[in-house]
Amino acid sequence: MTIERISTNSRMSRIVKHNGTAYLCGQVAKDKNGDIHAQVTGMLEKVDELLESIGSDRSKILSATIYLSDMADFKALNDIWDNWVPEGEAPARACVQAQMASPELLVEISVIAATS
Repeated sequence: MTIERISTNSRMSRIVKHNGTAYLCGQVAKDKNGDIHAQVTGMLEKVDELLESIGSDRSKILSATIYLSDMADFKALNDIWDNWVPEGEAPARACVQAQMASPELLVEISVIAATS
């Protein structure tokens, strides 16, 4: 059994790969001071970058868990998400309201994706 941990520090790894599956740590927006549209877009750009770095892409996402600080942003999230996910490739997904680690954060995502 091989487990590969990428960008690991004392608390977590940005990516953990095992048996053809990649687990991404929670991703937040590049600009934590933007509105919900900017934060969702920046967050998904980071997911794209991480997946690309391991030879995967958004069409291989198996599962996504999305955390919103306010469910009032659910529609705005979905407007962007629906255009980001490739047609016919939607992953299993959950979306919940959660208190964020920093008050300026509006959204966070955790992703599991196939790598081979």
